[in-house]
Amino acid sequence: DQTRGWFYSLHAISTLIAGRPSYRNVICLGHILDEQGEKMSKSKGNVVDPWQVINAYGADALRWYLYTASPAGSARRFSLGLVGEVVRGFFLTLWNTYSFFVTYANIDRFDPRNAPQPPGRGNELDRWVLSRLHRLIAGVTENLDGYDPTKAGRLIEHFVDGLSKRYVRRSRSRFWKSGNDADKWAAYSTLYECLVTLSKLLAPFTPFLAEEMYRNLVASVDPDKSGPESVHLADFPVSDPSLVDPDL
Repeated sequence: DQTRGWFYSLHAISTLIAGRPSYRNVICLGHILDEQGEKMSKSKGNVVDPWQVINAYGADALRWYLYTASPAGSARRFSLGLVGEVVRGFFLTLWNTYSFFVTYANIDRFDPRNAPQPPGRGNELDRWVLSRLHRLIAGVTENLDGYDPTKAGRLIEHFVDGLSKRYVRRSRSRFWKSGNDADKWAAYSTLYECLVTLSKLLAPFTPFLAEEMYRNLVASVDPDKSGPESVHLADFPVSDPSLVDPDL
Protein backbone atom coordinates (compact mmCIF):
# COMPACT_ATOMS: atom_id res chain seq x y z
CA ASP A 1 0.00 0.00 0.00
CA GLN A 2 2.82 2.40 0.88
CA THR A 3 4.57 1.69 -2.43
CA ARG A 4 1.41 2.29 -4.46
CA GLY A 5 0.84 5.49 -2.50
CA TRP A 6 4.34 6.64 -3.38
CA PHE A 7 3.72 6.08 -7.09
CA TYR A 8 0.45 8.04 -6.79
CA SER A 9 2.25 10.87 -4.98
CA LEU A 10 4.70 11.17 -7.87
CA HIS A 11 1.76 11.70 -10.23
CA ALA A 12 0.05 14.19 -7.94
CA ILE A 13 3.17 16.31 -7.41
CA SER A 14 4.12 16.22 -11.10
CA THR A 15 0.60 17.24 -12.14
CA LEU A 16 0.58 20.16 -9.69
CA ILE A 17 4.03 21.39 -10.68
CA ALA A 18 4.33 20.53 -14.39
CA GLY A 19 0.75 19.80 -15.46
CA ARG A 20 1.54 16.27 -16.63
CA PRO A 21 2.04 12.79 -15.14
CA SER A 22 5.53 11.82 -14.00
CA TYR A 23 5.68 8.46 -15.84
CA ARG A 24 3.70 6.52 -18.44
CA ASN A 25 3.58 2.99 -17.03
CA VAL A 26 4.45 1.18 -13.83
CA ILE A 27 4.14 -2.39 -12.59
CA CYS A 28 3.51 -2.79 -8.87
CA LEU A 29 2.90 -6.07 -7.05
CA GLY A 30 -0.17 -6.70 -4.93
CA HIS A 31 0.01 -7.88 -1.33
CA ILE A 32 2.52 -10.59 -0.51
CA LEU A 33 0.76 -13.14 1.72
CA ASP A 34 2.10 -16.10 3.65
CA GLU A 35 1.60 -19.72 2.55
CA GLN A 36 -1.87 -19.87 4.17
CA GLY A 37 -3.00 -16.65 2.47
CA GLU A 38 -2.62 -14.45 5.58
CA LYS A 39 -1.09 -10.99 5.34
CA MET A 40 2.50 -11.07 6.55
CA SER A 41 3.10 -9.38 9.89
CA LYS A 42 6.05 -9.22 12.25
CA SER A 43 3.68 -9.56 15.19
CA LYS A 44 2.28 -12.81 13.75
CA GLY A 45 5.78 -14.08 13.01
CA ASN A 46 4.83 -15.15 9.48
CA VAL A 47 7.23 -12.88 7.57
CA VAL A 48 9.54 -14.75 5.15
CA ASP A 49 13.13 -13.50 5.05
CA PRO A 50 13.98 -12.97 1.34
CA TRP A 51 17.59 -13.99 1.95
CA GLN A 52 16.42 -17.38 3.20
CA VAL A 53 14.78 -17.93 -0.19
CA ILE A 54 17.70 -16.50 -2.19
CA ASN A 55 20.25 -18.61 -0.33
CA ALA A 56 18.17 -21.75 -0.87
CA TYR A 57 17.09 -21.32 -4.50
CA GLY A 58 18.73 -18.19 -5.92
CA ALA A 59 17.47 -14.73 -6.87
CA ASP A 60 16.24 -15.88 -10.29
CA ALA A 61 13.82 -18.38 -8.75
CA LEU A 62 12.48 -15.68 -6.43
CA ARG A 63 11.98 -13.28 -9.34
CA TRP A 64 10.35 -15.94 -11.54
CA TYR A 65 7.87 -16.91 -8.84
CA LEU A 66 6.82 -13.29 -8.28
CA TYR A 67 6.38 -12.80 -12.05
CA THR A 68 4.42 -15.95 -12.81
CA ALA A 69 2.49 -16.91 -9.65
CA SER A 70 -0.32 -14.41 -10.35
CA PRO A 71 -0.90 -11.16 -12.26
CA ALA A 72 1.22 -8.32 -10.93
CA GLY A 73 -1.54 -6.36 -9.19
CA SER A 74 -3.06 -9.40 -7.49
CA ALA A 75 -2.20 -10.68 -4.04
CA ARG A 76 -0.04 -13.79 -4.04
CA ARG A 77 0.99 -16.37 -1.46
CA PHE A 78 4.70 -16.61 -0.80
CA SER A 79 6.91 -19.13 1.00
CA LEU A 80 10.16 -21.03 0.66
CA GLY A 81 8.19 -24.11 -0.39
CA LEU A 82 6.25 -22.31 -3.13
CA VAL A 83 9.47 -20.99 -4.68
CA GLY A 84 10.89 -24.51 -4.45
CA GLU A 85 7.98 -25.79 -6.54
CA VAL A 86 8.96 -23.32 -9.27
CA VAL A 87 12.52 -24.62 -9.21
CA ARG A 88 11.41 -28.23 -9.51
CA GLY A 89 8.71 -27.58 -12.09
CA PHE A 90 10.42 -25.10 -14.43
CA PHE A 91 14.08 -24.45 -13.67
CA LEU A 92 15.12 -28.10 -13.43
CA THR A 93 13.22 -28.96 -16.63
CA LEU A 94 15.00 -26.17 -18.49
CA TRP A 95 18.39 -27.00 -16.97
CA ASN A 96 18.06 -30.72 -17.73
CA THR A 97 17.25 -29.90 -21.36
CA TYR A 98 20.22 -27.55 -21.53
CA SER A 99 22.49 -30.14 -19.87
CA PHE A 100 21.32 -32.83 -22.30
CA PHE A 101 22.33 -30.64 -25.24
CA VAL A 102 25.70 -29.64 -23.73
CA THR A 103 26.60 -33.24 -22.86
CA TYR A 104 25.98 -34.70 -26.31
CA ALA A 105 27.14 -31.62 -28.22
CA ASN A 106 30.51 -31.93 -26.47
CA ILE A 107 30.70 -35.67 -27.21
CA ASP A 108 30.00 -35.13 -30.92
CA ARG A 109 32.00 -31.86 -31.03
CA PHE A 110 29.07 -29.94 -32.42
CA ASP A 111 30.08 -26.48 -33.62
CA PRO A 112 27.12 -24.11 -34.07
CA ARG A 113 29.17 -22.01 -36.47
CA ASN A 114 29.10 -24.91 -38.94
CA ALA A 115 25.49 -25.90 -38.26
CA PRO A 116 22.79 -25.89 -40.96
CA GLN A 117 21.37 -22.42 -41.46
CA PRO A 118 18.51 -21.98 -40.98
CA PRO A 119 17.94 -25.14 -38.93
CA GLY A 120 14.99 -27.47 -39.11
CA ARG A 121 13.95 -27.20 -42.75
CA GLY A 122 13.58 -30.95 -43.31
CA ASN A 123 12.63 -32.94 -40.22
CA GLU A 124 9.01 -32.58 -39.12
CA LEU A 125 9.89 -32.46 -35.41
CA ASP A 126 12.40 -29.68 -36.06
CA ARG A 127 9.87 -27.67 -38.03
CA TRP A 128 7.26 -28.23 -35.31
CA VAL A 129 9.43 -26.96 -32.46
CA LEU A 130 10.73 -24.00 -34.47
CA SER A 131 7.16 -23.08 -35.34
CA ARG A 132 6.32 -23.10 -31.63
CA LEU A 133 9.51 -21.15 -30.86
CA HIS A 134 8.61 -18.30 -33.19
CA ARG A 135 5.03 -18.23 -31.90
CA LEU A 136 6.57 -17.98 -28.43
CA ILE A 137 8.77 -15.04 -29.44
CA ALA A 138 5.73 -13.21 -30.81
CA GLY A 139 3.67 -14.00 -27.69
CA VAL A 140 6.35 -12.97 -25.19
CA THR A 141 7.03 -9.74 -27.09
CA GLU A 142 3.34 -8.87 -27.25
CA ASN A 143 2.79 -9.47 -23.54
CA LEU A 144 5.91 -7.62 -22.42
CA ASP A 145 4.93 -4.69 -24.64
CA GLY A 146 1.58 -4.82 -22.84
CA TYR A 147 3.23 -4.84 -19.39
CA ASP A 148 2.08 -8.38 -18.63
CA PRO A 149 5.13 -10.38 -17.46
CA THR A 150 2.87 -13.07 -15.97
CA LYS A 151 1.43 -14.21 -19.30
CA ALA A 152 4.85 -13.85 -20.96
CA GLY A 153 6.48 -16.04 -18.31
CA ARG A 154 3.78 -18.68 -18.47
CA LEU A 155 4.20 -18.90 -22.25
CA ILE A 156 7.90 -19.61 -21.72
CA GLU A 157 7.08 -22.28 -19.12
CA HIS A 158 4.68 -23.97 -21.55
CA PHE A 159 7.25 -23.95 -24.34
CA VAL A 160 10.03 -25.38 -22.13
CA ASP A 161 7.71 -28.18 -21.01
CA GLY A 162 7.01 -29.11 -24.65
CA LEU A 163 10.66 -28.77 -25.63
CA SER A 164 11.66 -31.25 -22.93
CA LYS A 165 8.77 -33.71 -22.93
CA ARG A 166 8.05 -33.76 -26.65
CA TYR A 167 10.92 -32.53 -28.79
CA VAL A 168 13.92 -33.87 -26.85
CA ARG A 169 12.17 -37.08 -25.79
CA ARG A 170 11.13 -37.91 -29.36
CA SER A 171 14.49 -36.85 -30.82
CA ARG A 172 16.83 -38.68 -28.43
CA SER A 173 17.84 -41.35 -30.93
CA ARG A 174 18.87 -38.64 -33.39
CA PHE A 175 21.46 -37.41 -30.89
CA TRP A 176 22.63 -40.81 -29.64
CA LYS A 177 23.36 -42.73 -32.83
CA SER A 178 21.91 -41.58 -36.09
CA GLY A 179 22.49 -43.32 -39.38
CA ASN A 180 22.03 -39.93 -41.01
CA ASP A 181 24.67 -37.38 -40.01
CA ALA A 182 22.76 -34.55 -41.67
CA ASP A 183 19.71 -35.38 -39.53
CA LYS A 184 21.85 -35.46 -36.37
CA TRP A 185 23.36 -32.04 -37.07
CA ALA A 186 19.90 -30.68 -37.87
CA ALA A 187 18.68 -31.87 -34.47
CA TYR A 188 21.66 -30.26 -32.72
CA SER A 189 21.20 -27.04 -34.67
CA THR A 190 17.48 -26.88 -33.88
CA LEU A 191 17.89 -27.51 -30.15
CA TYR A 192 20.76 -25.03 -30.05
CA GLU A 193 18.56 -22.40 -31.72
CA CYS A 194 15.82 -23.02 -29.13
CA LEU A 195 18.16 -22.77 -26.14
CA VAL A 196 19.95 -19.62 -27.31
CA THR A 197 16.61 -17.96 -28.05
CA LEU A 198 15.30 -19.00 -24.63
CA SER A 199 18.33 -17.43 -22.96
CA LYS A 200 17.46 -14.12 -24.65
CA LEU A 201 13.76 -14.35 -23.83
CA LEU A 202 14.56 -15.17 -20.20
CA ALA A 203 17.11 -12.37 -19.76
CA PRO A 204 14.60 -9.81 -18.41
CA PHE A 205 13.13 -12.40 -16.01
CA THR A 206 16.07 -14.53 -14.84
CA PRO A 207 19.23 -12.53 -15.61
CA PHE A 208 21.72 -14.91 -13.99
CA LEU A 209 20.43 -18.17 -15.49
CA ALA A 210 20.08 -16.53 -18.92
CA GLU A 211 23.65 -15.22 -18.74
CA GLU A 212 25.05 -18.63 -17.74
CA MET A 213 23.33 -20.33 -20.68
CA TYR A 214 24.26 -17.63 -23.19
CA ARG A 215 27.92 -17.40 -22.14
CA ASN A 216 28.37 -21.15 -22.55
CA LEU A 217 26.31 -21.58 -25.71
CA VAL A 218 27.35 -18.44 -27.59
CA ALA A 219 30.23 -16.44 -26.12
CA SER A 220 32.45 -19.45 -25.33
CA VAL A 221 32.26 -20.85 -28.89
CA ASP A 222 33.08 -17.54 -30.56
CA PRO A 223 36.83 -16.99 -30.10
CA ASP A 224 36.73 -13.83 -32.23
CA LYS A 225 34.08 -12.33 -29.95
CA SER A 226 32.33 -10.90 -32.98
CA GLY A 227 28.97 -10.97 -31.21
CA PRO A 228 27.83 -9.61 -27.83
CA GLU A 229 29.67 -11.24 -24.95
CA SER A 230 26.63 -10.98 -22.69
CA VAL A 231 22.99 -11.89 -23.24
CA HIS A 232 22.15 -8.49 -21.77
CA LEU A 233 23.97 -6.84 -24.68
CA ALA A 234 22.30 -9.01 -27.33
CA ASP A 235 19.23 -8.01 -29.33
CA PHE A 236 15.88 -9.37 -28.19
CA PRO A 237 14.62 -12.15 -30.52
CA VAL A 238 12.33 -11.25 -33.41
CA SER A 239 9.69 -13.71 -34.61
CA ASP A 240 9.92 -15.00 -38.19
CA PRO A 241 6.34 -15.62 -39.42
CA SER A 242 7.63 -17.77 -42.31
CA LEU A 243 8.70 -20.43 -39.77
CA VAL A 244 5.28 -20.60 -38.10
CA ASP A 245 3.20 -23.51 -39.41
CA PRO A 246 -0.22 -23.64 -37.66
CA ASP A 247 -1.27 -26.80 -39.54
CA LEU A 248 1.84 -28.69 -38.38
